[in-house]
Amino acid sequence: MNLNFLKLAPVLLFFAGCAGNGGSSTTVAPYLNENLPLEERIEDALSRMTLEEKVAVLHAQSKFSSAGVPRLGIPELWCTDGPHGIRPEVLWDEWDQARWTNDSCTAFPALTCLAATWNPRMAALYGRSIGEEARYREKDVLLGPGVNIYRTPLNGRNFEYMGEDPYLASRMVVPYVREVQKNGVAACVKHFALNNQETRRFSVNVVVDDRALREICLPAFEAAVRQGGAWSVMGAYNKYRGEHCCHNRYLLNDILKGEWGFDGAVISDWGGVHDTKQSAENGLDLEFGTGTDGLRAGTRNAYDNYHLAFPYLEMLRRGEADLAMLDDKVRRVLRLNFRTAMNTHKPFGSLNSPEHLAAARRIAGEGMVLLKNDGGELPLDSVAVKRLLVVGENAVKMMTVGGGSSSLKVRHEYTPMEGILEAVGDRCEVTFERGYVGDPTGSYNGVETGQDLSETRSEEQLIADAVEAAKRADAVIFVGGLNKSDYQDCESTDRRQYGLPYAQDRVIEALAAANPHLTVVLVSGNAVAMPWLDRVPAVLEAWFSGSETGHALADVLFGRVNPSGKLPFTFPVRLEDNAAHAMGEFPGGDSVRYNESILVGYRWHDTKAIRPLFAFGHGLSYTTFEIGNVKADRTTLTSKGVLHVTADVTNTGDRAGAEVVQLYIGDEESSLPRPVKELKGFEKVQLAPGETRTVTFEIAPEALRYYDDTKGQWVAEPGRFTAYVGAASDDIRGQVEFTLE
Repeated sequence: MNLNFLKLAPVLLFFAGCAGNGGSSTTVAPYLNENLPLEERIEDALSRMTLEEKVAVLHAQSKFSSAGVPRLGIPELWCTDGPHGIRPEVLWDEWDQARWTNDSCTAFPALTCLAATWNPRMAALYGRSIGEEARYREKDVLLGPGVNIYRTPLNGRNFEYMGEDPYLASRMVVPYVREVQKNGVAACVKHFALNNQETRRFSVNVVVDDRALREICLPAFEAAVRQGGAWSVMGAYNKYRGEHCCHNRYLLNDILKGEWGFDGAVISDWGGVHDTKQSAENGLDLEFGTGTDGLRAGTRNAYDNYHLAFPYLEMLRRGEADLAMLDDKVRRVLRLNFRTAMNTHKPFGSLNSPEHLAAARRIAGEGMVLLKNDGGELPLDSVAVKRLLVVGENAVKMMTVGGGSSSLKVRHEYTPMEGILEAVGDRCEVTFERGYVGDPTGSYNGVETGQDLSETRSEEQLIADAVEAAKRADAVIFVGGLNKSDYQDCESTDRRQYGLPYAQDRVIEALAAANPHLTVVLVSGNAVAMPWLDRVPAVLEAWFSGSETGHALADVLFGRVNPSGKLPFTFPVRLEDNAAHAMGEFPGGDSVRYNESILVGYRWHDTKAIRPLFAFGHGLSYTTFEIGNVKADRTTLTSKGVLHVTADVTNTGDRAGAEVVQLYIGDEESSLPRPVKELKGFEKVQLAPGETRTVTFEIAPEALRYYDDTKGQWVAEPGRFTAYVGAASDDIRGQVEFTLE
C-alpha cells in the first residue's frame, strides 16, 4: 500500500460525511483531490491555513525535514544530500549518524565523471537511477545536481559539478533533472550562483561582470529550470552584489522567478541564511540549517528562531512584511509538497538493485578519459602480462566516504585493486605496493570504511620497495591522484597546490625509470600537474567513480570497454595558465574578482594561444576516427532561419568505439570581445570498424548570441561566423564560414 495514502488517510476520513439516515456520500477536500488541477488544489490548501501554519512550513523542523500542516494532513518534506548517492541517515536533530542498518546506497560516479561521458543518455540513466534510490528511502527532495562552472582547478568542490562549459553542463543537467523527478522526487539544482570556491565560502562577495554572469555562470541553471522543469533550486553560500545568494533579490526575484518563470521553491543551503528581512523579501522559500544543533540551543525549539520562523511571524503580525509575499512562498512550498510527498501515484523506487549497480558501472566506464596512450600501452593483455604490479594508495582506499555532504555509506565499494584482481583471475600474478601514504583515515562523519591503512615504512622505503617490484613486473599500474580529504577534493576547503600531493610525482618518476610499461591512473575530480608526462606512456583519468569503481576501471584497462570519455574541463600545464590565476583572483579576500570575465577554460587558452596540458573535449580511444567532409547547407543564415552543418565520422581502426563530434562557433566580426570559439553542439557516435556516419548540427541565430551588458539583453549580431568541427577544442578537423544577415 502507498505510504503517502496512509499519511493522508486520517484527513480523508475527516472529510467523509453522511447525508442522513437514508444514504451517505463522501466528499474530499479539493486540495486532496488529485483529479483537480494542481493550482486549484494549492489555492484551496492555502485558504485553509492559519498565519502560524503558513510560517511553519517555511523552515526546518529537523536537520533535513521541514514541517507540513498536521491539521490538514499535509506531510513534512524530507531532503537528502546528493548528487552522487543518498546520504546515510543522521539523527533528527544532530549531524551524528543514526546508524541504521538499511541505509546503504549505491554510489554513482561524481558529476565530473558524468559530464565526461558527453552523453545525455547517461545523464538520464543517472537521474533515473538515483531518483529511484531517493524515492525508496522516502526522500522528497534530492539536493543536487550541482552545475557551478569550473573556474579553477583548486576549487575543492569541482568534483560535484559538470565542468567548465555552460553548453555542456546545460545539455547534461536537463535529462538528469527530468528523470529524477519522474520518481516524484524533486531535483534541487545547486548552488545558485557563483559558488566557485570553498575558501571563505560563507562570506566572500563575488564581483563579476554581467556578460560572464549571463554567458558562463547562469546558462546551466536556466536550462535546468526552463528545459528540465526543476522543482527546487538551492541558493549558494557566497554573496553577489553584497547580498547572500540565499536571499539575493537580483538572482532569486529578478532572474530566477521573474525572467525564467521558476514556479518551484528556493531552498537555502544549510547555514546560508543571515537576514530575516532579506529572507522575507528577496526570494527565499525554505530555510534549512540556520543555527544548527536545534534543540541544543537552549530554547524550547531553536528551529522556531530561524529567520523564516518566529522573527518572520512577528514581522507579519506587526504589519512589517507583505502578506502577498508570504502567500507566494507558501504556494511554492505547497507546490513542491504536492509534486512529491503528497503525490500518491509515484513509483516505489528501489535501492542497491542490480540495475543501479550496472548503471553506475556503465556511467563510470563511459566517463573515464584516456589522456595518453603511446605505443598502444593500453589495453593490457592479461594473458601476455604474466606479472602485474599495482602501486598507489588510491588502488585500495575507499573514495565514497568523505568529501563533505556528498559522503556516502555504500553496501560495497569495489576498489581498483579488487576490480583488477577479479578481471585477471589466475591468468597472471598481481602484486601490490603502497608507494605513498596519503590519508589513512577510515571514517568520516560517523561512517566507517573498515579499512586499516596504517603504514610504518618511511617515504624512501615505500618508493624503494615499489621500484624493486616494478623491475620484476611486466607492466605497472600506478593508481593515485587526489582524495576526499581536507585540501583535496572536499567541501569546505580548497586545494593548496596544483601538483599531486603526498610526493606522488617522486613515485611516478621512479616507477617510470624502473619499468617502461607504466600506466598512471588518476582518481580525482580536478586537473593536476604532470611533470612526468613525457616519461609515462599511458595516462587514464578515472575520476571518483562510485560503488563500481574497480569493475569499471578494470573494464577499461583490459579492453572490455573501449574508452570514450572526453574532458569536461581544461588541464593547464601550470596553474598560472588558468585564467582565474592569470588575471582574476583566487581566492581573493572579502571579495573575489572574476577579471577573466567570459574567458573561462578553453576560451582563455584559445584567445591567449596558451597550449594546455590536455584540452577541453580531449579523450582517446582504443580505435581511431576520422572526421571530415565538413559542409554547411547554406552560406547565409537569416534571423528566423536555421543552418545545418554536417560532418562524416569514420571508425578507421579495428575495434568498435564511440567518438564525440564537437561543434564550436567563432564570431569573426563582433563589436564586443568574444572567445575564438565556443561549444555549440556535440554528438556521441558509436561506430563499428570501418563504419561511417554523418552527423548533423542545426544552428539557429540563438546559438550566435552574446550578452550585451550595455543594453542588458542578448544580441545576435549580423556578420561573419566560422563553424569548427572536431574531436576536441584543440583538435579541429574541418570548418565552414557563414554569414548571419
